[in-house]
Amino acid sequence: MKTSSVLVAPLAGALAACSAISPFPNSSLDEAIAAGHRTPDYAERDRYRHPKETLEFFGLAPDQTVVEVWPGRGWYTEILAPYLRERGAYYAAGFAISNPDTPKYRRDITADFAAKLAERPELYGRVTLAELGRPDRWTACPPGTADLVLTFRNVHNWMGADYELEMFKAFHAALKPGGVLGVVEHRARPGTSREQMVKSGYVTEAHVIEVAEKAGFRLDARSEVNANPRDTTDHPKGVWTLPPVLRLEEQDRDKYLAIGESDRMTLRFVKR
Repeated sequence: MKTSSVLVAPLAGALAACSAISPFPNSSLDEAIAAGHRTPDYAERDRYRHPKETLEFFGLAPDQTVVEVWPGRGWYTEILAPYLRERGAYYAAGFAISNPDTPKYRRDITADFAAKLAERPELYGRVTLAELGRPDRWTACPPGTADLVLTFRNVHNWMGADYELEMFKAFHAALKPGGVLGVVEHRARPGTSREQMVKSGYVTEAHVIEVAEKAGFRLDARSEVNANPRDTTDHPKGVWTLPPVLRLEEQDRDKYLAIGESDRMTLRFVKR
């Protein structure tokens, strides 16, 4: 697989020189999750996303090298970057915006993310930015150096263009031998067709496991920490019917708010 060097944005290089003292010198995960710097809307979603339990299941430790794949506007970045700042390393492997075909909304998200980092160097001053995705950005960090690669609700994004296997191979290349890949994804009912997975945003556990195994991983453990038995997964606008998107807007809003965020698999893989 063709690879490219890690793309470190000038912003990240400038922020890395910042000498501000970390607000979490003891690298406490509880402190990072409870801290006042977190966006209020993001913290409100903890009841659905269970960040402490999820990250502990994946084996997060403060001295690790961690890659987060496609962090979006930084929901998990607000926890991971401060937590890892003093003793570990955090790579934010975002959209491949050097690809001229990258849609505008992804470029806008990337700009918002960069602005977030710039505003709080004491939190994000040691984040390393990279690009990951087609056509030729497959190096999330120096190969074989990551302890942990994390991807949250992303697999369905790669399925539409049929490159989820390429992404999983990139995760495998980033990790040390025995390193961990943590996957959280909207969970489809067993037997759901690929076409319906792409359309709905819900993916079967079997498909994720199959792709991961093809890329060189073995399934180590599953957790139900992000399960939601209220989610029937058969909504008119797919997973985006539910919060936080609520694509139907006011139509049946109370119904979908009562369901909450999607039912999700939480899978831990180990690099073979």
